[in-house]
Amino acid sequence: MRSRGYAVLTAAGVAAWAGCEPADLLALSPAWEGLPPDNYLKDGGRYRRRRHACFVVTGTDIQQAPHRAHWQPLEYNALHGGMQRWFEPMLAQTLALPAWPLLLQAVARITASLRRPAGEPAQPWFIEAHQFRIDTTDGIGRPTPEGAHRDGVDLVAVFLVGRQGIKGGETRVFEAEGPNGQRFTLSEPWSLLLLDDERVIHESTPIQPLAAAGHRDTLVLTCRSGGFQGEGQA
Repeated sequence: MRSRGYAVLTAAGVAAWAGCEPADLLALSPAWEGLPPDNYLKDGGRYRRRRHACFVVTGTDIQQAPHRAHWQPLEYNALHGGMQRWFEPMLAQTLALPAWPLLLQAVARITASLRRPAGEPAQPWFIEAHQFRIDTTDGIGRPTPEGAHRDGVDLVAVFLVGRQGIKGGETRVFEAEGPNGQRFTLSEPWSLLLLDDERVIHESTPIQPLAAAGHRDTLVLTCRSGGFQGEGQA
């Protein structure tokens, strides 16, 4: 993370990093079945389903924030920025699974290691959680219809929950202020891409079906200091 602005972990690495068992991560995966549609896609697509929740993490203390709209400025999302997007909340039974708080704490912990000077007391980190399913209902699914972007946060964690019956979905990470970039495809369930959002931009290429319709499931956690994006937006 410190040298390149991003890191990739295997599923075993994620379990060790979060302090849980691999089976605990896999126990989260069924929560991606039956996600409600994203009704805010400006390209008219029907390929994205999602749920959303927000948390404030201070050290080991986790508080779920009241359900709120997801908001991004146009600076970071030229396609969907400036909109109050009210997605359906994550389900209580998902949040009650053993791995969930450990993932939140791990994301807050690594963000603090990058941003908080050693010796300073714990500060609150504002984490937004997004469950995504991108499918090939329209023949093609776009994980990042806004293109290569930053999210306007401190850290982005992209977990590949699973992929089935598709090709594509390549991850691309570029220096925000430089010429270098990397491209690779996450394929192992519960592997992870960590991104220092100040240093890199990222995107995922469209997916297409191999035969019958397929899908790609991800969990995206964004971690930010100072508050959630859009607080106070009408």
